[in-house]
Amino acid sequence: MIAEDDKGRAVAFMRIEDGSLEMLFISPEERGKGLGKRLIQHGIENYAVKRLTVNEQNPQAKGFYEHMGFHVYKRTELDERGNPYPLLYMARMVNVNKSEGLP
Repeated sequence: MIAEDDKGRAVAFMRIEDGSLEMLFISPEERGKGLGKRLIQHGIENYAVKRLTVNEQNPQAKGFYEHMGFHVYKRTELDERGNPYPLLYMARMVNVNKSEGLP
């Protein structure tokens, strides 16, 4: 999905696959205006987004996802390519019995 401003310029994009938020980018000049929140809510409501992965070295993104109801359930020292970028795996906890595990 691509979000455009009133002049038709792309200011954000989001990719979702099988209930997983694969990427979300908001242009710096659009941050803090609620666009990310609206995109995530759209993804949750229309595409059943329930999990995502975020770089641990991006505390602003982690905090945003926590604010949106996601919680860390797993951490790795390396990214998917084996590079030394710790990843946090997050899931949205909605009416889930903790004894049942996470996605």
